[in-house]
Amino acid sequence: MSRVGKLPITIPKGVTARLVDGVLTMRGPRGELTRPLNPSVAVEIDQDAIRVLRQDDSLQSRSLHGLTRALVSNMVIGVSQGFVKGLEIQGTGYRAEAQGSILSLSLGHSHPVQFVLPDGIKATVERQTNIRLEGIDKELLGQTAAKIRAFRPVEPYKGKGVRYSGEHIHRKVGKAGSKK
Repeated sequence: MSRVGKLPITIPKGVTARLVDGVLTMRGPRGELTRPLNPSVAVEIDQDAIRVLRQDDSLQSRSLHGLTRALVSNMVIGVSQGFVKGLEIQGTGYRAEAQGSILSLSLGHSHPVQFVLPDGIKATVERQTNIRLEGIDKELLGQTAAKIRAFRPVEPYKGKGVRYSGEHIHRKVGKAGSKK
């Protein structure tokens, strides 16, 4: 039995869960999320808890048991509290600016990069070098942060580029030069 999968998920006040034809829908104060579920796992919804059960002991059911529980838990947290991901920009002249649903990034290219944020993701820029992404879908939030980071990944010599908040970059020693 999966250690993660057998844990019940408590439903906070203000959050409702519905399962119709294999599609789980969560509705809460921050919004609504839907996710189709694999038929190898079953979801039981009580008044105050959600339990994920597997149909049999096949490899696929065992593999999806803990995964499905984690995905459902992320849905509950997302519609009740939301998720936040931070990005830091380091480098001379590197900066960001948020204008509605468009994030304008100056990252040393010949032109500023205009990134259109997906629906459900909100960005705020603090001090032109810190980007704060907020959303209710953890998967979409992480994918958006990864796409922004991919415009200028951190290089290992000077540490310039876009990094996640709190990310440690292993720095390399530069060229030492030769003696003749």
